[in-house]
Amino acid sequence: MARNIWSDVSSIALTVQQDAYFIVRETNFLQNLVTSFGDMQGMNTRTSYAYNSGSAVTIGDDDDLTSAAFTPSADQTLTPYEIGLQFFITDARAESDVPEMIMTDAARELGFAAADKVMTDQVGDFPNLTGGTLGATGTAITWSYMAAGIQQARNVNKSGAKPLAAVIHGYQAGVLAKSASIAGATQLTSALGYTEAVTRQGTGMSAGTPVFMFMGVPIYQVFQSSQTATSTDFTGAIFPREALAIDWRRPIRVEGERDASRRGWELNMSAIYDTGIWRPDLGIVMLFDAQAPTA
Repeated sequence: MARNIWSDVSSIALTVQQDAYFIVRETNFLQNLVTSFGDMQGMNTRTSYAYNSGSAVTIGDDDDLTSAAFTPSADQTLTPYEIGLQFFITDARAESDVPEMIMTDAARELGFAAADKVMTDQVGDFPNLTGGTLGATGTAITWSYMAAGIQQARNVNKSGAKPLAAVIHGYQAGVLAKSASIAGATQLTSALGYTEAVTRQGTGMSAGTPVFMFMGVPIYQVFQSSQTATSTDFTGAIFPREALAIDWRRPIRVEGERDASRRGWELNMSAIYDTGIWRPDLGIVMLFDAQAPTA
């Protein structure tokens, strides 16, 4: 009986890379909500520049305008860094496993590990937004807080039409869902069908799908957290695209390398990027309790 040797397995390295990249792209919806850069390579920093504001004044019919300064100054900086993960596949496993299973398992794990790392880094940027803060440690999230956060975000952006996104923890989304669905109702009521909609579909049917639409703003849930192990709070945010940024210098790649002394092959995944605030004054911080639900 023919065996599955490494000559079969090594040919799948490119497919593993493509599948892992696909998983990162499809599961990390946060990168689609922020400013995305991909025009540079290497480790050089990227700096944003902010201009001073100007104020229009009332002038008379024959008044001469006076020139005002309009000067840029360095504002935010993105400093790229490299992430990596390695899987080692022994010859014994390569000779025993079906290559398609190795491909599927490796691609999924490498892709999910990379996506989880990137999303965790992006979530870690939320506390650095400076447009305002709602909530506090131990405070339960409510729809009233969400309404206030959305209006504050619209105020700091000076626009009621600019697209915004809200990102909260999945446990916090559960609290909102319970309060707006039959799970928390003492009697069956409906506000223009919203109770029914939240009850039926308020959990996001696919990756990157908002769990709710509220006051014209999509609300997304994440389960990544940069909080300490002893904290039950989570810092979410309401923001426009330009408030945060991700800078891809080298997309995820997977390379195979033979290690003869260990009698096997390495699958090495790496990527270079940075995430950070870009226009922090345009985003609102949402700090609320995020304890695991028990009832």
